[in-house]
Amino acid sequence: MKVGLYDQLMRRGATRRDVLKGAASMAALSAASAAGLGALAGPAMADEALRAQILQIPGVGAGSPTDADWQKVGELCLGATKASVKEGEFAGIELTFMGLNNQNLHNFLFRGFLKPWETYTGAKISWIDLAQADYNARLQQSIATGTVDFDILEMGAPFEGDTASKGLLDEMPDWVKTQVDMDDLVEYLKPPVGTWDGKTYRVTVDGDCHTLSFRKDYLTDSAISGATGMTTMPKTWQQMDEFSKKIKGQKDPLTGLPAFGFLDPLKGWGGFGFYFLEDRASAYAKHPSDPAWLFDPDTMKPRVNNPAWVQAIQDVMDLIAAGAYPADQINADPGTTAFQQFLAGTGAGLCWWGDVGSMARTSNTSVVGDVVEFSINPGSDRVYNSKTGEWETPEGGNFAPNMAFLGWGVYVTKRAAGDENKRKAAWSAAAHLGGKDLSLWTSAYPSGFQPYRKSHFNFDEWEKAGYDRAYIEDYLGSNADSYNHPNAAIEPRIPGIFQYYSVAEDELAKGYAGQYKSAQETADAIAAAWEKITDQIGRDSQIKLYKASLGMS
Repeated sequence: MKVGLYDQLMRRGATRRDVLKGAASMAALSAASAAGLGALAGPAMADEALRAQILQIPGVGAGSPTDADWQKVGELCLGATKASVKEGEFAGIELTFMGLNNQNLHNFLFRGFLKPWETYTGAKISWIDLAQADYNARLQQSIATGTVDFDILEMGAPFEGDTASKGLLDEMPDWVKTQVDMDDLVEYLKPPVGTWDGKTYRVTVDGDCHTLSFRKDYLTDSAISGATGMTTMPKTWQQMDEFSKKIKGQKDPLTGLPAFGFLDPLKGWGGFGFYFLEDRASAYAKHPSDPAWLFDPDTMKPRVNNPAWVQAIQDVMDLIAAGAYPADQINADPGTTAFQQFLAGTGAGLCWWGDVGSMARTSNTSVVGDVVEFSINPGSDRVYNSKTGEWETPEGGNFAPNMAFLGWGVYVTKRAAGDENKRKAAWSAAAHLGGKDLSLWTSAYPSGFQPYRKSHFNFDEWEKAGYDRAYIEDYLGSNADSYNHPNAAIEPRIPGIFQYYSVAEDELAKGYAGQYKSAQETADAIAAAWEKITDQIGRDSQIKLYKASLGMS
């Protein structure tokens, strides 16, 4: 299939699965697969036996992994460490690691993975655990006061503008690049992501984008389909909102409780909640001819109060007014919508980071693993062209998957770099967490991370772990189709990005609570706050960095 035709289909919301279904023959199917997900699998695995072994710990369908499982996986994946570090080489070295602890993921797993590393190397690690809502404030406080009290940092790429630009990070040694096999990363996570001024700082442990998870049983239930008129997954926000309004009064097929449609989180989450308004806004605001959608790249004037963003805010306000959300949704943050609502059986669908797909099948808290399917984020019947100031109605709609956060990574700070042995220890710990084999396990089981390497898209490995083929093709396909989408909405790595997001959450909360008169007034308040942040940081430097983040300079 010609690249131009493929790109055109993707812009119209087609998935790789749709393209494959249209193949004229098995030969065409094989060719399309080889050019698509099959190509992502890369060369044969260096140690297939090891990968197969760790994927059986504890096994899909065996319940949530435990600390004993994390330690066992960490020990089995120590081969690369043993090749570069002598036993006991880091005895007496103490490292401090700052990262997340929400939902019993992230740091909880890192502790288990690193415990056998500590036993082998002799190093000791102390932990600074942060809830998602507290993360940005704690990091910014450390930066502002010059009191970086951690040697290793779990951090997303958007914060690289706040840290690397201020000289707070240590440059990655060449031996780490080799150990973690950076060439295996999916293309959109390769440099400039993880770099600053041409220097590499990040061991990637995650690949972030938002995808749509939707329950098939809501589409096959006769009462629901009769009320909504829909038997296939909504593809656009217009369809999704219609579904959410019409489903009111129906019963959930799994629980028998009230049925709900799409689950928007209405409470802030330390800046991270703004991504969920972006899911809607990107379809309206990200025009295929323009890489920018948050700010004007020549002036840094916010676009958050243009008609596209106002439409996204209005969508949510309309659903609130229609009573389409569960009770007290105004106090539901993204963690609530994913873990306490959707995976637990409330609601038909949500956009979230891709690891909801693996958790649906491998978490004790999930009841939807047998009824969930996946897609790129919904699109829109129309898209706003910021250059012309007009709405357009492209054939097939406009789709712009949200590359929210560019994935978590592990970084070493300058605090650890004063002593070369301590520096090596910190980088060795980071490299262990970002190892190729260990990363496959974190992608397949509850970890807080989603697939991010080309080698993660080998269907056979997931199937041997206990996933059924159709499910994993659907799940991995939604991730790959988002990563590779020609109109993806890319996260800007600029200083202060979470200051923008956090203040936007504050103003949205006021708008959703009725403190502003309209969606436009809410958006105008966000834009005014964003202008102040830009002026405080420095408009000229922000313009330069924003353009660079979009590949415009």
